[in-house]
Amino acid sequence: MKRLTLGIVLSAALLGCPDKNQGPAGVPPGKQAAADIAAGRTFAERECKGCHGLDGKGAAPAIPHLAAQRERYLVAALSAYKEGKRTHAALREIAAHMSEADARNLAAFFASLPPVQAASTTDGGLVSPYDHGRKLAASCAKCHSEDGNSRLPGTPSLAGQQPHYLVVAIQEYLNKERKAAPMHALLPGLKKLDLESLALYFASQAPAQRAAPPLGDAAAGEPLSAVCGGCHGSHGVSTDASTPSLAGQDARYLVDAIKAYRTTRKRESMRLYVTGLSDKDIRNVAAFYSVQKSRAVERGQTLVKDLTDKCERCHAAEADTPGMVVPKIRGQDRDYLIMALRAYRDDRRESSMMHRMSLPYSDSIIESVSSAYARQPAR
Repeated sequence: MKRLTLGIVLSAALLGCPDKNQGPAGVPPGKQAAADIAAGRTFAERECKGCHGLDGKGAAPAIPHLAAQRERYLVAALSAYKEGKRTHAALREIAAHMSEADARNLAAFFASLPPVQAASTTDGGLVSPYDHGRKLAASCAKCHSEDGNSRLPGTPSLAGQQPHYLVVAIQEYLNKERKAAPMHALLPGLKKLDLESLALYFASQAPAQRAAPPLGDAAAGEPLSAVCGGCHGSHGVSTDASTPSLAGQDARYLVDAIKAYRTTRKRESMRLYVTGLSDKDIRNVAAFYSVQKSRAVERGQTLVKDLTDKCERCHAAEADTPGMVVPKIRGQDRDYLIMALRAYRDDRRESSMMHRMSLPYSDSIIESVSSAYARQPAR
Protein backbone atom coordinates (compact mmCIF):
# COMPACT_ATOMS: atom_id res chain seq x y z
CA MET A 1 0.00 0.00 0.00
CA LYS A 2 1.40 3.24 -1.12
CA ARG A 3 -0.18 5.27 1.69
CA LEU A 4 -1.93 4.24 4.94
CA THR A 5 -4.14 6.57 3.49
CA LEU A 6 -2.49 6.69 3.66
CA GLY A 7 -2.57 8.77 -2.83
CA ILE A 8 -5.88 10.36 -2.33
CA VAL A 9 -8.68 8.99 -4.42
CA LEU A 10 -10.76 6.51 -2.46
CA SER A 11 -13.71 6.07 -4.68
CA ALA A 12 -14.63 7.40 -8.06
CA ALA A 13 -17.05 4.54 -8.27
CA LEU A 14 -17.75 2.55 -5.13
CA LEU A 15 -19.33 -0.45 -6.75
CA GLY A 16 -18.20 -0.58 -10.36
CA CYS A 17 -17.47 1.66 -13.36
CA PRO A 18 -17.54 -0.10 -16.76
CA ASP A 19 -15.77 1.79 -19.50
CA LYS A 20 -18.20 1.17 -22.34
CA ASN A 21 -21.36 3.19 -22.76
CA GLN A 22 -23.76 0.32 -22.26
CA GLY A 23 -27.15 -0.02 -20.67
CA PRO A 24 -28.10 -2.64 -18.05
CA ALA A 25 -26.27 -5.93 -18.41
CA GLY A 26 -24.40 -4.57 -21.44
CA VAL A 27 -27.51 -3.96 -23.56
CA PRO A 28 -27.23 -0.81 -25.72
CA PRO A 29 -29.34 2.10 -24.41
CA GLY A 30 -32.84 2.28 -25.85
CA LYS A 31 -33.04 -1.45 -26.65
CA GLN A 32 -34.39 -2.78 -23.33
CA ALA A 33 -38.02 -3.73 -22.91
CA ALA A 34 -39.95 -1.58 -20.46
CA ALA A 35 -39.69 -2.81 -16.89
CA ASP A 36 -42.75 -4.05 -14.98
CA ILE A 37 -42.60 -2.60 -11.45
CA ALA A 38 -45.51 -4.73 -10.22
CA ALA A 39 -43.78 -7.89 -11.41
CA GLY A 40 -40.61 -6.69 -9.70
CA ARG A 41 -42.47 -6.27 -6.41
CA THR A 42 -43.82 -9.80 -6.69
CA PHE A 43 -40.29 -11.13 -7.24
CA ALA A 44 -38.96 -9.09 -4.31
CA GLU A 45 -41.67 -10.41 -2.01
CA ARG A 46 -40.75 -13.97 -2.94
CA GLU A 47 -36.93 -13.74 -2.97
CA CYS A 48 -35.63 -10.48 -1.43
CA LYS A 49 -37.95 -9.46 1.40
CA GLY A 50 -36.10 -11.37 4.12
CA CYS A 51 -32.92 -9.30 3.74
CA HIS A 52 -33.93 -6.09 1.97
CA GLY A 53 -37.59 -5.75 2.93
CA LEU A 54 -40.31 -4.52 0.62
CA ASP A 55 -39.29 -1.00 1.57
CA GLY A 56 -35.74 -1.58 0.32
CA LYS A 57 -34.15 -1.17 3.74
CA GLY A 58 -31.43 -3.61 4.79
CA ALA A 59 -32.77 -5.81 7.57
CA ALA A 60 -29.45 -5.89 9.48
CA PRO A 61 -26.04 -4.19 9.52
CA ALA A 62 -23.92 -4.85 6.39
CA ILE A 63 -27.03 -5.46 4.26
CA PRO A 64 -27.32 -2.60 1.75
CA HIS A 65 -30.35 -0.41 1.32
CA LEU A 66 -31.77 -0.82 -2.20
CA ALA A 67 -34.58 1.74 -2.07
CA ALA A 68 -34.14 4.58 -4.59
CA GLN A 69 -30.90 3.04 -5.85
CA ARG A 70 -30.09 3.65 -9.50
CA GLU A 71 -31.83 1.11 -11.71
CA ARG A 72 -28.88 0.55 -14.02
CA TYR A 73 -26.60 -0.09 -11.09
CA LEU A 74 -28.95 -2.69 -9.57
CA VAL A 75 -29.15 -4.56 -12.87
CA ALA A 76 -25.36 -4.43 -13.23
CA ALA A 77 -24.93 -5.76 -9.66
CA LEU A 78 -27.30 -8.67 -10.31
CA SER A 79 -25.39 -9.45 -13.49
CA ALA A 80 -22.13 -9.48 -11.50
CA TYR A 81 -23.57 -12.03 -9.06
CA LYS A 82 -24.87 -14.13 -11.95
CA GLU A 83 -21.45 -14.12 -13.63
CA GLY A 84 -19.61 -14.97 -10.40
CA LYS A 85 -17.85 -11.62 -10.14
CA ARG A 86 -19.40 -11.17 -6.69
CA THR A 87 -19.33 -13.96 -4.20
CA HIS A 88 -22.39 -13.78 -1.93
CA ALA A 89 -23.69 -17.36 -2.12
CA ALA A 90 -27.41 -16.67 -1.70
CA LEU A 91 -27.41 -13.80 -4.18
CA ARG A 92 -25.47 -15.81 -6.72
CA GLU A 93 -28.06 -18.58 -6.44
CA ILE A 94 -30.97 -16.17 -6.87
CA ALA A 95 -29.33 -14.29 -9.76
CA ALA A 96 -28.44 -17.53 -11.53
CA HIS A 97 -32.15 -18.31 -11.99
CA MET A 98 -33.24 -14.81 -12.97
CA SER A 99 -34.07 -13.84 -16.52
CA GLU A 100 -33.03 -10.45 -17.87
CA ALA A 101 -36.65 -9.36 -17.55
CA ASP A 102 -36.69 -10.43 -13.88
CA ALA A 103 -33.57 -8.35 -13.24
CA ARG A 104 -35.01 -5.28 -14.96
CA ASN A 105 -38.31 -5.60 -13.13
CA LEU A 106 -36.71 -6.09 -9.74
CA ALA A 107 -34.32 -3.18 -10.26
CA ALA A 108 -37.17 -0.93 -11.38
CA PHE A 109 -39.20 -1.83 -8.28
CA PHE A 110 -36.45 -0.98 -5.79
CA ALA A 111 -35.46 2.14 -7.76
CA SER A 112 -39.06 3.37 -7.54
CA LEU A 113 -39.14 3.30 -3.72
CA PRO A 114 -38.50 6.39 -1.59
CA PRO A 115 -34.99 6.51 -0.11
CA VAL A 116 -34.38 5.02 3.32
CA GLN A 117 -33.61 7.55 6.04
CA ALA A 118 -31.77 5.13 8.27
CA ALA A 119 -30.58 5.49 11.82
CA SER A 120 -27.01 5.41 10.51
CA THR A 121 -27.39 9.08 9.46
CA THR A 122 -26.75 9.87 13.11
CA ASP A 123 -24.19 7.12 13.55
CA GLY A 124 -21.70 7.79 16.31
CA GLY A 125 -18.84 5.87 14.72
CA LEU A 126 -15.37 7.16 14.03
CA VAL A 127 -15.42 10.04 11.54
CA SER A 128 -11.95 11.57 11.79
CA PRO A 129 -9.05 9.19 12.40
CA TYR A 130 -6.80 12.25 12.66
CA ASP A 131 -8.77 13.69 15.58
CA HIS A 132 -8.92 10.30 17.24
CA GLY A 133 -5.16 9.92 16.79
CA ARG A 134 -4.53 13.37 18.26
CA LYS A 135 -6.34 12.37 21.46
CA LEU A 136 -4.33 9.15 21.72
CA ALA A 137 -1.07 11.03 21.06
CA ALA A 138 -1.41 12.88 24.36
CA SER A 139 -0.15 9.71 26.07
CA CYS A 140 2.97 9.77 23.89
CA ALA A 141 3.86 13.43 24.53
CA LYS A 142 6.12 12.85 27.53
CA CYS A 143 8.72 11.07 25.39
CA HIS A 144 7.87 11.95 21.79
CA SER A 145 6.37 15.45 22.30
CA GLU A 146 2.83 16.42 21.34
CA ASP A 147 3.73 16.95 17.69
CA GLY A 148 5.97 13.88 17.49
CA ASN A 149 9.25 15.85 17.38
CA SER A 150 11.20 14.20 20.17
CA ARG A 151 13.65 16.30 22.15
CA LEU A 152 15.07 13.45 24.23
CA PRO A 153 18.36 11.96 22.95
CA GLY A 154 17.85 8.32 22.00
CA THR A 155 14.09 8.71 21.61
CA PRO A 156 12.73 8.56 18.05
CA SER A 157 10.76 11.34 16.47
CA LEU A 158 7.40 10.24 15.08
CA ALA A 159 6.51 13.41 13.18
CA GLY A 160 6.27 12.78 9.45
CA GLN A 161 6.92 9.08 9.88
CA GLN A 162 5.40 6.70 7.35
CA PRO A 163 2.13 5.47 8.86
CA HIS A 164 2.10 1.81 7.89
CA TYR A 165 5.66 1.45 9.12
CA LEU A 166 4.72 3.03 12.45
CA VAL A 167 1.86 0.56 12.93
CA VAL A 168 4.20 -2.34 12.17
CA ALA A 169 6.84 -0.96 14.55
CA ILE A 170 4.31 -0.70 17.38
CA GLN A 171 3.23 -4.28 16.73
CA GLU A 172 6.88 -5.37 16.97
CA TYR A 173 7.10 -3.74 20.40
CA LEU A 174 3.95 -5.56 21.42
CA ASN A 175 5.42 -8.84 20.18
CA LYS A 176 8.64 -8.15 22.11
CA GLU A 177 10.64 -8.07 18.86
CA ARG A 178 12.01 -4.69 19.90
CA LYS A 179 13.30 -3.44 23.23
CA ALA A 180 10.36 -1.70 24.88
CA ALA A 181 10.41 1.43 27.02
CA PRO A 182 8.21 1.80 30.14
CA MET A 183 5.66 3.93 28.26
CA HIS A 184 5.05 1.08 25.84
CA ALA A 185 2.99 -0.56 28.58
CA LEU A 186 0.18 1.65 27.26
CA LEU A 187 0.22 0.01 23.84
CA PRO A 188 -1.54 -3.31 24.54
CA GLY A 189 -4.77 -1.44 25.25
CA LEU A 190 -4.88 -0.02 21.72
CA LYS A 191 -6.95 -1.66 18.99
CA LYS A 192 -5.95 -1.79 15.34
CA LEU A 193 -8.04 1.26 14.47
CA ASP A 194 -6.41 3.13 17.35
CA LEU A 195 -2.94 2.31 16.04
CA GLU A 196 -3.85 3.39 12.51
CA SER A 197 -5.33 6.67 13.77
CA LEU A 198 -2.29 7.36 15.94
CA ALA A 199 0.02 6.66 12.99
CA LEU A 200 -2.00 8.97 10.72
CA TYR A 201 -1.81 11.78 13.26
CA PHE A 202 1.97 11.58 13.60
CA ALA A 203 2.43 11.12 9.84
CA SER A 204 0.62 14.43 9.35
CA GLN A 205 2.93 16.44 11.64
CA ALA A 206 5.76 18.51 10.19
CA PRO A 207 9.20 17.21 11.22
CA ALA A 208 11.46 19.82 12.80
CA GLN A 209 14.86 20.61 11.30
CA ARG A 210 17.64 19.29 13.54
CA ALA A 211 21.01 20.85 14.31
CA ALA A 212 24.16 18.83 13.75
CA PRO A 213 24.36 16.06 16.40
CA PRO A 214 27.27 15.70 18.86
CA LEU A 215 28.25 12.39 17.27
CA GLY A 216 29.42 11.37 13.81
CA ASP A 217 30.36 13.23 10.64
CA ALA A 218 27.42 13.97 8.36
CA ALA A 219 29.63 14.60 5.31
CA ALA A 220 31.37 11.25 5.80
CA GLY A 221 28.01 9.53 6.25
CA GLU A 222 26.53 10.71 2.96
CA PRO A 223 28.36 8.26 0.64
CA LEU A 224 27.67 5.43 3.08
CA SER A 225 23.93 6.17 2.78
CA ALA A 226 23.81 5.34 -0.94
CA VAL A 227 22.63 1.78 -0.34
CA CYS A 228 20.05 2.98 2.20
CA GLY A 229 18.51 5.35 -0.34
CA GLY A 230 17.20 2.46 -2.43
CA CYS A 231 14.56 1.77 0.23
CA HIS A 232 14.45 4.83 2.46
CA GLY A 233 14.32 7.38 -0.33
CA SER A 234 16.51 10.27 -1.39
CA HIS A 235 18.16 11.83 1.67
CA GLY A 236 16.09 9.55 3.89
CA VAL A 237 12.62 10.80 2.90
CA SER A 238 10.65 7.63 2.23
CA THR A 239 7.88 7.50 -0.37
CA ASP A 240 6.68 4.05 0.69
CA ALA A 241 4.21 3.80 3.61
CA SER A 242 5.89 0.58 4.77
CA THR A 243 9.42 1.96 4.83
CA PRO A 244 10.48 4.45 7.50
CA SER A 245 11.80 7.91 6.78
CA LEU A 246 15.21 8.51 8.34
CA ALA A 247 15.54 12.21 7.56
CA GLY A 248 15.43 14.44 10.62
CA GLN A 249 15.53 11.49 13.01
CA ASP A 250 17.34 11.60 16.34
CA ALA A 251 20.94 10.53 15.69
CA ARG A 252 21.36 8.54 18.90
CA TYR A 253 18.18 6.61 18.16
CA LEU A 254 19.41 5.86 14.63
CA VAL A 255 22.70 4.52 15.98
CA ASP A 256 20.90 2.23 18.42
CA ALA A 257 18.39 1.10 15.79
CA ILE A 258 21.03 0.33 13.15
CA LYS A 259 23.07 -1.67 15.62
CA ALA A 260 19.94 -3.58 16.68
CA TYR A 261 19.73 -5.06 13.20
CA ARG A 262 22.95 -6.89 13.98
CA THR A 263 21.21 -8.76 16.78
CA THR A 264 17.55 -8.43 17.72
CA ARG A 265 15.70 -6.82 14.80
CA LYS A 266 14.70 -9.29 12.11
CA ARG A 267 15.32 -7.79 8.68
CA GLU A 268 17.77 -9.92 6.73
CA SER A 269 18.50 -7.27 4.10
CA MET A 270 19.29 -4.77 6.84
CA ARG A 271 21.41 -7.23 8.78
CA LEU A 272 23.56 -8.03 5.75
CA TYR A 273 24.35 -4.38 5.10
CA VAL A 274 24.76 -3.33 8.73
CA THR A 275 27.26 -6.09 9.54
CA GLY A 276 29.62 -4.51 7.02
CA LEU A 277 29.60 -1.14 8.80
CA SER A 278 31.91 -0.20 11.63
CA ASP A 279 30.60 1.64 14.68
CA LYS A 280 32.17 4.81 13.28
CA ASP A 281 30.39 4.29 9.93
CA ILE A 282 27.08 3.89 11.74
CA ARG A 283 27.59 7.12 13.67
CA ASN A 284 28.41 8.94 10.44
CA VAL A 285 25.32 7.58 8.66
CA ALA A 286 23.16 8.56 11.63
CA ALA A 287 24.67 12.06 11.64
CA PHE A 288 23.96 12.45 7.93
CA TYR A 289 20.31 11.46 8.18
CA SER A 290 19.64 13.46 11.34
CA VAL A 291 20.33 16.79 9.60
CA GLN A 292 18.34 16.05 6.45
CA LYS A 293 15.09 17.95 5.97
CA SER A 294 11.97 15.79 6.15
CA ARG A 295 8.27 16.50 5.63
CA ALA A 296 4.82 15.38 6.69
CA VAL A 297 3.73 12.45 4.53
CA GLU A 298 -0.02 12.76 5.14
CA ARG A 299 -2.70 15.42 5.36
CA GLY A 300 -4.81 13.81 8.03
CA GLN A 301 -6.34 17.12 9.08
CA THR A 302 -8.43 17.26 5.88
CA LEU A 303 -8.22 13.65 4.75
CA VAL A 304 -11.86 12.61 5.09
CA LYS A 305 -13.10 15.75 3.32
CA ASP A 306 -10.48 15.38 0.58
CA LEU A 307 -11.58 11.81 -0.05
CA THR A 308 -15.31 12.45 0.00
CA ASP A 309 -14.85 15.46 -2.31
CA LYS A 310 -13.26 13.12 -4.83
CA CYS A 311 -15.98 10.50 -4.35
CA GLU A 312 -18.56 13.17 -5.10
CA ARG A 313 -17.24 13.62 -8.62
CA CYS A 314 -19.13 10.47 -9.60
CA HIS A 315 -21.44 9.55 -6.75
CA ALA A 316 -23.10 12.96 -6.30
CA ALA A 317 -24.48 13.04 -9.83
CA GLU A 318 -28.29 13.29 -9.89
CA ALA A 319 -28.51 11.05 -12.93
CA ASP A 320 -26.46 8.21 -14.37
CA THR A 321 -23.12 9.27 -15.80
CA PRO A 322 -22.75 8.19 -19.45
CA GLY A 323 -20.42 5.21 -19.73
CA MET A 324 -20.48 4.48 -15.98
CA VAL A 325 -22.67 2.47 -13.64
CA VAL A 326 -22.30 4.23 -10.29
CA PRO A 327 -24.42 3.65 -7.17
CA LYS A 328 -25.84 6.20 -4.81
CA ILE A 329 -24.00 5.94 -1.48
CA ARG A 330 -25.40 8.77 0.63
CA GLY A 331 -27.34 7.33 3.56
CA GLN A 332 -26.18 3.80 2.74
CA ASP A 333 -25.63 1.33 5.56
CA ARG A 334 -22.26 2.09 7.14
CA ASP A 335 -21.26 -1.52 7.72
CA TYR A 336 -22.06 -2.40 4.13
CA LEU A 337 -19.92 0.46 2.81
CA ILE A 338 -17.05 -0.69 5.02
CA MET A 339 -17.42 -4.26 3.81
CA ALA A 340 -17.57 -3.22 0.15
CA LEU A 341 -14.52 -0.96 0.32
CA ARG A 342 -12.49 -3.59 2.14
CA ALA A 343 -13.49 -6.12 -0.50
CA TYR A 344 -12.22 -3.83 -3.27
CA ARG A 345 -9.03 -3.08 -1.36
CA ASP A 346 -8.33 -6.75 -0.69
CA ASP A 347 -9.16 -7.75 -4.28
CA ARG A 348 -12.19 -9.79 -3.23
CA ARG A 349 -14.59 -7.90 -5.47
CA GLU A 350 -13.94 -7.37 -9.14
CA SER A 351 -13.33 -3.79 -10.23
CA SER A 352 -9.83 -2.86 -11.26
CA MET A 353 -10.60 0.85 -10.84
CA MET A 354 -11.91 0.50 -7.31
CA HIS A 355 -9.10 -1.89 -6.39
CA ARG A 356 -6.52 0.70 -7.41
CA MET A 357 -8.36 3.46 -5.56
CA SER A 358 -8.96 1.52 -2.35
CA LEU A 359 -5.62 -0.27 -2.13
CA PRO A 360 -3.73 2.38 -0.11
CA TYR A 361 -6.27 2.75 2.64
CA SER A 362 -6.30 1.45 6.19
CA ASP A 363 -9.40 0.25 7.99
CA SER A 364 -9.56 3.48 10.00
CA ILE A 365 -9.82 5.58 6.84
CA ILE A 366 -12.31 3.24 5.19
CA GLU A 367 -14.48 3.37 8.31
CA SER A 368 -14.24 7.15 8.46
CA VAL A 369 -15.31 7.67 4.86
CA SER A 370 -18.09 5.09 5.26
CA SER A 371 -19.32 6.87 8.39
CA ALA A 372 -19.30 10.20 6.60
CA TYR A 373 -21.52 8.85 3.82
CA ALA A 374 -23.82 6.91 6.15
CA ARG A 375 -24.50 10.15 8.05
CA GLN A 376 -25.70 11.98 4.95
CA PRO A 377 -29.42 12.02 4.12
CA ALA A 378 -30.31 9.58 1.36
CA ARG A 379 -32.01 10.98 -1.69
